[in-house]
Amino acid sequence: MKICVPSMGKTGLEDQVGQHFGKVLNYIMYDTESSEVTVIPNTSEHNGGVGLPPELMSQNGVNVMLCGGLGKKAVAMFEKYGIEVFVGAHGTIWDALKAWETGKLQKATMDNACSSHEHHDHQHSHDHHHH
Repeated sequence: MKICVPSMGKTGLEDQVGQHFGKVLNYIMYDTESSEVTVIPNTSEHNGGVGLPPELMSQNGVNVMLCGGLGKKAVAMFEKYGIEVFVGAHGTIWDALKAWETGKLQKATMDNACSSHEHHDHQHSHDHHHH
């Protein structure tokens, strides 16, 4: 099984989980069978590339995506590609994988996909001063 986690860094399992899953630098893919770690650069349109993260993951054969949280639109898109999403991931990529393995992460559904994430996404805009 291939598990993908959005990452703030570019090295692998020691990176911090990226909380803005569409805007992260890389996705770290972990293969549970081979223990192989692959870094998938985020070439999606969020970063000036093409396509969306779920498509990127689908092309790489990802089965599960772990993240901090995400909105309904993203949940629907991952469902379309048959990728299971679990929310509540934090700490390092390794922490997230361990939390998932031990059943500590919650499966993302349309019910728990939060509008609070959308809010969380924009909370940094309050410090722009217009003169």
